[in-house]
Amino acid sequence: MNLNDMPTTNPYASSRQMSIAKNGMVATSQPLAAQAGLDILKRGGNAVDAAIATAACLTVVEPTSNGIGSDAFAIVWMDGTMHGLNSSGKSPESISIEKITGLGHKEMPKHGLIPITVPGTPGAWAALNKKFGKLSLTDCLKPAVDYARSGFPLSPVVAKSWARATQAYKRLYTTEEFTPWFDTFAPTKQRIHAGTMMTLKHHADTLEAIGKTNAEDFYSGGLAKQITDFIGQHGGFLTMNDLAAFNPSWVQPVSVNYRGYDVWEIPPNGQGIVALIALNILKGFEFASRDDLNTLHYQFEAMKLAFIAGKEAITDPEHMSIPIDALLSDHYADYLRKKITDQADAAVPYLPPTSGTVYLCTADGDGNMVSYIQSNYMGFGSGIVIPGTGIAMQNRGADFSLDPNHANALKGNKKTYHTIIPGFLSKNNMPIGPFGVMGGYMQPQGHLQMMMNSIDFNLNPQSSLDAPRWQWLSEKRFEVETDFPKHLAQGLIDKGHKVISQLESGSFGRGQMIWRSQETGVLFGGTEKRCDGHIAHY
Repeated sequence: MNLNDMPTTNPYASSRQMSIAKNGMVATSQPLAAQAGLDILKRGGNAVDAAIATAACLTVVEPTSNGIGSDAFAIVWMDGTMHGLNSSGKSPESISIEKITGLGHKEMPKHGLIPITVPGTPGAWAALNKKFGKLSLTDCLKPAVDYARSGFPLSPVVAKSWARATQAYKRLYTTEEFTPWFDTFAPTKQRIHAGTMMTLKHHADTLEAIGKTNAEDFYSGGLAKQITDFIGQHGGFLTMNDLAAFNPSWVQPVSVNYRGYDVWEIPPNGQGIVALIALNILKGFEFASRDDLNTLHYQFEAMKLAFIAGKEAITDPEHMSIPIDALLSDHYADYLRKKITDQADAAVPYLPPTSGTVYLCTADGDGNMVSYIQSNYMGFGSGIVIPGTGIAMQNRGADFSLDPNHANALKGNKKTYHTIIPGFLSKNNMPIGPFGVMGGYMQPQGHLQMMMNSIDFNLNPQSSLDAPRWQWLSEKRFEVETDFPKHLAQGLIDKGHKVISQLESGSFGRGQMIWRSQETGVLFGGTEKRCDGHIAHY
C-alpha cells in the first residue's frame, strides 16, 4: 500500500469519492455527529476532543445503535505514542448462573433487566478527556446537549432503523419495565421517516450532569441512584456498588505484522484478536487479486478457524485460560493454516446474533488520531430506559454462557465476550491511521476485509469500504451482498460453501477509515455507503 500512488478512482459503485484534507477529519455514521466533531476541532480541540463530541452526539442522533448506557473502546495515537482504552463494564456482583436458571432461563435473555451490565461509555468520555483533552468535558458534550434539547431531523438509515424497532418493540416489550422506552423514543404516534424531528430533553439533562461532574454523577451520584432504584424496583441485579466500582482500563493494544504493516486491536475481552488470528493465517498465502476465487476461499476458511478459536477463548482477561500471545503466535497460525484445503470445511457451528453499534475515527492537524467505538448492542440495547434520564441500558450480558464450563460462563463481577472493536494500522512504528467496521460479529470479518483491501490490493479508503462484502453465518454458510460477483459466488458453491445473497435482516457492517500520509501529513478518508456515513474535514 502506497498512499502517494494510491488510485483515487473508485472501482466499486458509490456516490462518494475519497475525502482528502490536511487540518482535520472526522468520519462516522451520521452527518450531524461528524460535523459536531469538526466544530470542536475548529474551536481548538484535538482529535480526542473531537472523538468525545462525536460519540456523545451519536447517542442523540443515532440512538438506534448506541446510547449513554453503552460500553466503549478506543485506540488513541497521541504525541507519537499509542494508547488503548477498554471501557467495558462488568456483570452485577450478585448475578449467577444458578439465579438465572432458577428463573427458568436456559440461555441468557437478550432483552430486559437480566443482561444489563455496568455501562462504560460515560467513564470512557471522562477518562479520555482527563488524559488527553484540551477542552473541558462540558464543552465536548455541548453539541450533543444542544441537539437533544432543541431537536434534530432523522437521517434516512437511522429513521428506518428507528421505525423498525418501534414496531418490533410493540410486540416484544409488553410489561411495565419497558414503558420508559416508549415514553422516551416513541412518545407520540407520529410516523417516523427521514426528516422527522426528534427531541430528547431528558437526554440533554443527563449529558449536562455527566459533563459537569466528569461522569461521577453517573457512577456514584444522583444518576446512579436513579438507575439502580429503577432496576431494583423491577427485580434486576445492578446496584450502586456495581456502578461505583467501575473504572475504565488503559491497556496495551495487541498486533500482528501483516506483510510489513502492524494491525492493532484492543486485547480481550474484545473480539479484535479474531481478526488478527485470521490475518496471521492468511499471511502464509499469496493472493493474485481481490476478486479471485482462491482469495475468497482462503479468506472464508481462515475466518471460520479464527472465530472458532476466539469463541472458545475470549472472555474477561482475568478469566482467560489461553494466553493471548499463544493465540497470536506464528506457531498457532501455522497449525490452523494446515487445516485449510481446497474445499469448504463444516467448522463448529454457532449463529452470531445481529447487533447495533457506532464507530468513528478522528484526526487533527498535529498528527493525533483516534479509533473509537461504542454500542448498546442489538440496536437500542436491553429495552430498559431509566425514567427521566434518556439512559438506554445496554444488554452486553446476553453474550454470557450459562454453561459453567465455558470460558465465557456467567459470573458476578465479570466482563463478557465483547463484539465492539476499534482498529488501527501502523508501519515501522509510525501511524497510518484508524479504521473500524461496526456490526456485531461482522466486525472482525470487516476488519480482515478492509485490511486486505488496503494492504494486499492497494484500494483507497473509500474503495475499500465500498467493495462488496461477505460474512460467515455458521458451518459452511456465508452471506454475500447483492453486488457480489455471481461467478465468484458460484465458484465458492462449487468448493462446498453455502452462499446466499443478502437477506433483509443481514448486516455487512458500517465502516470508517482515515489514513495519513507519513510523507506529507495529508489525510485520506473513506465513509460507509451502507448507512448515513459522512466525513467532515477541512
